[in-house]
Amino acid sequence: MPAEPIMELLGVDKYFGNLAAVNQITLAFEEGEFFTLVGPSGSGKTTLLRMLAGMDKPTRGDILLRGERVNDRPANWRPTCMVFQSLALFPHMTVGGNVEYPLKCRGTPPSERKERAVRCLELSHLPISYYDRPVTTCSGGERQRVALARALAFDPEILFFDEPLSAIDYRLRKTLEKEIKDIQRETKKTFVYITHSLEEAMVMSDRIGVMRDGGLAQIGSPHEIYSNPVNRFVCEFMGEVNSIAVTRGNGGELWCESMGAAITPPSSVETSFRQGTLMIRPENMRLVNPDEGRSTNVFSGELFNEYVLGSRIQYQIRCKNDTFLVERLREAGLPKSGDQVSFGWNPEDSMLFPE
Repeated sequence: MPAEPIMELLGVDKYFGNLAAVNQITLAFEEGEFFTLVGPSGSGKTTLLRMLAGMDKPTRGDILLRGERVNDRPANWRPTCMVFQSLALFPHMTVGGNVEYPLKCRGTPPSERKERAVRCLELSHLPISYYDRPVTTCSGGERQRVALARALAFDPEILFFDEPLSAIDYRLRKTLEKEIKDIQRETKKTFVYITHSLEEAMVMSDRIGVMRDGGLAQIGSPHEIYSNPVNRFVCEFMGEVNSIAVTRGNGGELWCESMGAAITPPSSVETSFRQGTLMIRPENMRLVNPDEGRSTNVFSGELFNEYVLGSRIQYQIRCKNDTFLVERLREAGLPKSGDQVSFGWNPEDSMLFPE
């Protein structure tokens, strides 16, 4: 039998006046998983997290912790802890004082507090020498680690994160993404994480929940969410994608008016499909050698621009009234801006969404 979820939401609503910030959310968190909530601004992510942490009460529905209803249990009476975007560190305290604070509130003896604080600093990749350092002298990345060490010192069953890496530079953020994921694996605690960074969500998560207008549009693994989105919104939200408006022809093919061309659809197209959008990820597009002969879904256009992405490169190709992104690894002998190129895609690598 599958293990019971550590926390559940059952038909949860949260209203502010007549505004439904969270609408009919039913969701279960598995013990020991890294679950990330993503979605556009105003989709309800932070409101949902605040209810999970006990800082807000749901208007309707129930929140269960190990099967027990906790709607009315305040945050300080739950075995959970929040790492805020602002970090909420105490500026008048040392690093050690900040980490020990939740233990001091519990009445833990000083010697035991320090021993646990040192362990949590080590787990958070901070040297023991930082213990007596004023927290105001720490860099942004070091403060992130102090906030994480303080949350771990509390020894919660679930850690909630409200965009903790949003205010730091890209290189440091990449380092901390991996460190946080490593800590979650090492401690085997349940992490529930909010981010605007799709890259963070893809790198760190076991499962992702995509929110829209207070509801959950899709829940799944990073691979499922990215490769098999349930609708156009999720597909566009979870990464760059080429979009083509199409209608269904009498012979079953798709017709693109802007390109003046027929397109072979994926084999999974529903017989009821009449019009909608065909979508292809840039990495599923390819440049085609003219010597290959005629292939399915191959077109010609002008290579208008190129974007270097480290080991990869993206080409912007203009084809009549449409623009496409084609992504591939960087290598010698690639075409340059202004060249006429042929490009295409395998029909099974495309996704079709009806209007």
